[in-house]
Amino acid sequence: MTSPSTDRALAEGDLELRGRILPASNAAFLADAVLGEVSVACIYKPVAGERPLWDFPDGTLAGRERAAYLVSDALGWDVVPLTLLRDGPHGPGMVQQWQEPAEPRPGVPDPVDLCPRGRVPAGFLHVLDAEDGAGNDVSLIHEDSRPMRRMAAFDVLVNNADRKGGHVLAMGDGHRYGVDHGVCFHVENKLRTVLWGWAGQALDDDVESGVRRVLAALREPDGLRDRLADLLTAAEVVVLERRAERLLRAGSMPVPGRGWPSIPWPAF
Repeated sequence: MTSPSTDRALAEGDLELRGRILPASNAAFLADAVLGEVSVACIYKPVAGERPLWDFPDGTLAGRERAAYLVSDALGWDVVPLTLLRDGPHGPGMVQQWQEPAEPRPGVPDPVDLCPRGRVPAGFLHVLDAEDGAGNDVSLIHEDSRPMRRMAAFDVLVNNADRKGGHVLAMGDGHRYGVDHGVCFHVENKLRTVLWGWAGQALDDDVESGVRRVLAALREPDGLRDRLADLLTAAEVVVLERRAERLLRAGSMPVPGRGWPSIPWPAF
């Protein structure tokens, strides 16, 4: 969560770049937003550094990152760190508060990880079996936890086309943040995620309540729909609402479909 001083520094502070984050598909910089005595570490992704994509309009990724934050905020789950649109040293772009994940603990799997095939540890869900780069038989797994279930449902709503394992940040308090949401909200079904462990399972009360909050926010006067209007196309906002309605109507998490890869490549 953020304090008012943090919000204001991120929105209005001078962006002092520390360096470029490599590797990354698009230009991304680690920076500090400095306002008076307040300094907030952040990620800055200028629109000018976005690589053109065949299936998303040019120059729209920063806006989609902001839109993902607004949906996260409407859900009330804090899936996405505070994300703003503002000017910076390389022009307008997305600025997102930096979240420092906890150090990995020896012998403890990451929220999304690999294990020897068929040896899924307690508290984790199986996604698929494969071979790793060394030819070993492995299983792709992820945590069976409320933060991860929420993230999986969030990805369904925003139609996330690129939920890699590395886009999940494990915080020391057990919270899980999702980052890198530039390829979301397409009108066509493009869901690609490593979080398929709940495929076909009934929605729990927590997820159902969150989805209903998004629908309510979309339908209230001067609400989420208006806030998304400058970030997405009208059709993309309509389809977001339809995805929420469809998820509630189905009463269960979707299963991988045909005709589109269901796992991003690479998965990590």
